[in-house]
Amino acid sequence: MEQLREDQPPVIAGGLLGLLVAEPPELRRLPVAALTREQKAAELEHVAALKARLAAYEAELVLGLADDTPDDLDPPPGTPGSQRGSWAPDPELPGVSDFFTTELAVVLNCGRRSASLLAQRAWVYRESLPGTWAALAEGVLDEARAKVLVDVLQHTIPAVARQVESQLIGEASSCTTHTLRKRAVAALLAVDADAVDARRREAERQADVRVHPSPREGMSTLAADLPAPVAAACFDLVDQLAVLMKKDGDERPVGQLRAAVLADLVQCPWDDTRPPVTAHLQLSATLSALAGGSGEAGEVNGLPITTGQLRDLLARLDGLGVRTPAGGSVTLAMADDDGALQATTSLEQLRRLARRGCPTHPDIDCDCGVLDRPATVDGYAPSAAQQTFVHTRDRTCRFPGCGQRAGWADADHVVPHACGGATDCANLCCLCRSHHRLKTLAPGWRFTMSPDGVLIVTTPSGITRTTRPLGMRPPPGTVPPPPPPALGPDDQLPPF
Repeated sequence: MEQLREDQPPVIAGGLLGLLVAEPPELRRLPVAALTREQKAAELEHVAALKARLAAYEAELVLGLADDTPDDLDPPPGTPGSQRGSWAPDPELPGVSDFFTTELAVVLNCGRRSASLLAQRAWVYRESLPGTWAALAEGVLDEARAKVLVDVLQHTIPAVARQVESQLIGEASSCTTHTLRKRAVAALLAVDADAVDARRREAERQADVRVHPSPREGMSTLAADLPAPVAAACFDLVDQLAVLMKKDGDERPVGQLRAAVLADLVQCPWDDTRPPVTAHLQLSATLSALAGGSGEAGEVNGLPITTGQLRDLLARLDGLGVRTPAGGSVTLAMADDDGALQATTSLEQLRRLARRGCPTHPDIDCDCGVLDRPATVDGYAPSAAQQTFVHTRDRTCRFPGCGQRAGWADADHVVPHACGGATDCANLCCLCRSHHRLKTLAPGWRFTMSPDGVLIVTTPSGITRTTRPLGMRPPPGTVPPPPPPALGPDDQLPPF
């Protein structure tokens, strides 16, 4: 093939590059069973170097896509939808659109926070740590050690970062990540102690409490980012109280006692001096699972639990087949065999319908429908029944990769109401404020939804992702999408 010249027309080069991009990625694979022990070790070294070079190439691609997404079309300060106040997101890339990291998250099929960290790391490589980036590209420095240098040096000015980098880059690959971090912090303290304080303040600003599924069935992990002295003090208190319970004769393992102590300290079931706060749980399970006819797992606020746990929880709430729990509510979701939501109702409404029967055939059992999805509303605001239906169907923000709870989300018109979109459940879906803002203000995005709630999102760069309501089964032969990331506040942005 003739080598491309710089003076060739861009359309020719673009066409050839398009063909190369369209080719599926290839990986050289050797017959592992035929390799000697030494050859396998050598090939593992090659793979490690390849992963480093790919990380450098990924950073270059991310920066190239960022350069193609300037902030020229973002809402100017002071206009509806502009970033402001404490709701503003974490600092992104200078001169790059606010919406870039969301597009990157869709392209890479990851969470927005992961995409933001990747973009910021690439930016630091280019602006402050070119030697680290070059070592990655050559395969002589792995990504884990490169991330350590970025983490320590990203808050100092480029000149200082490069000064520290020059001291460490030669030995970085031979240090453990722990040792490299210590040396990098020590070198930075010697020339810019303020940057270390900035790192600590940034870490405190990013602090949060998160919950995510545990590898053990029916369990979840509650995690909090705290300053090291505070975390140590909290653990010591929990540990001392657990030891006291052990000394009092409690036979449970001390780890289980620590978990129980922490839960009691947070919920304070004994404290009646404060205004009551009610925890609202969204429970999801099929009737056959509740009746013991299947082993299909249920969910509590999107976290998987066993049907046995779900039945126990419902029994404690006195909400299974008896009455609505005091201070709570029960919404029943009626779905078809594929899991597509057809209607929602309350226990009381269901009892009324059962007593009244079919108005057309009051004296016989018939197959006439007595429940249906809420009717279309003439105005802009969804009705209460539509809100219940859409939130029950979607459960979380429907944007690809987002796990924000539906309680924090807006019922958004997929086809905008101003453009003729109906206020109907077939045109409403849950979007958190961040992704609602993106859909409304970011140019080049396309959102479409089928009548049963399947949402298709296409980025300005042409990447398409599909999300289905969580209870809806995918078509035969398809792979279900990965679960959304752990819930967090980083997708919440100001109302507009």
